[in-house]
Amino acid sequence: MRSSFALIATAGIIALTLSGCASAPAPEASTGDSSDAITVTGEFGKKPKIEFPAPLAPEETQCTEVIAGDGERLVDGQQALVGLAVFNGATGEELQVTGFGDEDPVPLTVSKSTLPGLSKGLTCGSVGSRVSLVVPEKDGFGPDGNEQLGITPGDSLVFVLDIRRAFMPRADGAVRLTRDGFPAVVLAPDGRPGITVPKADPFETVEIETLKEGSGEVVESGATVVLHYTGVTWAEGTVFDSSWEKGAPANMVVAEGEGSQVIPGFAEAIIGQKVGSQVAVVIPPSEGYGDQASEKIPANSTLFFVIDILGVI
Repeated sequence: MRSSFALIATAGIIALTLSGCASAPAPEASTGDSSDAITVTGEFGKKPKIEFPAPLAPEETQCTEVIAGDGERLVDGQQALVGLAVFNGATGEELQVTGFGDEDPVPLTVSKSTLPGLSKGLTCGSVGSRVSLVVPEKDGFGPDGNEQLGITPGDSLVFVLDIRRAFMPRADGAVRLTRDGFPAVVLAPDGRPGITVPKADPFETVEIETLKEGSGEVVESGATVVLHYTGVTWAEGTVFDSSWEKGAPANMVVAEGEGSQVIPGFAEAIIGQKVGSQVAVVIPPSEGYGDQASEKIPANSTLFFVIDILGVI
């Protein structure tokens, strides 16, 4: 059985990042004869009927906004939840249709870690948009195609995307001061944190500071939360994990006890906070990985995270 296109997306092949700012830049693709040749009917958010003449073979990625959305176009740094229909543009074969109606939408992030054409196409729309998109080989899977999906060299891809939701690219809350002795955090222009851990003994309990106080939805135990985060070890001050470096926010279930996808101290830092907040947390071994080493984390490590709370799914 052919593998799910959406599953491949979650593996990072078509994961994208979409970012909002005061003035969105121009779309990274434009309308053309190929994207205009796609006929899409049906209500936004519901499974559409899609027809197009095959083959479609534009030299550049083309996009057409079939249904106009609200607000600013999606840009680098945001995650969106979309309904996704994918076709082989050379043969007309349907590859996958998912995320419409009652189905869970597909999380995509506009970034350099995704298919270039799909990333470009997402910048053509905003929340509420239905976008048709034709992606040539060079902006798709390249000269080797993708045998797993039935894409041979030279084949184009056709997408129809319903952009159902989008999340902020970085915490946007009001800045708050932190206590003395807490690690220092400096933010890059894109929101990526730089962390300096003090040369002192770590705290022995979970210690949380709100660096930015958001005004959005309160995170409850058991919620799936969209997050950007960077974690460092207190002793070495080295980064052991960062969603920023992976090129897309992470979606995690945070809960008190069973069902949580994060360590207890991490969940404690997020539950009860508001969307738009940025929090920093010191996590002792007892609320982290204890006396067990975990990949880049030595046993008995105190950890420090900076976490941007971008949304609740």
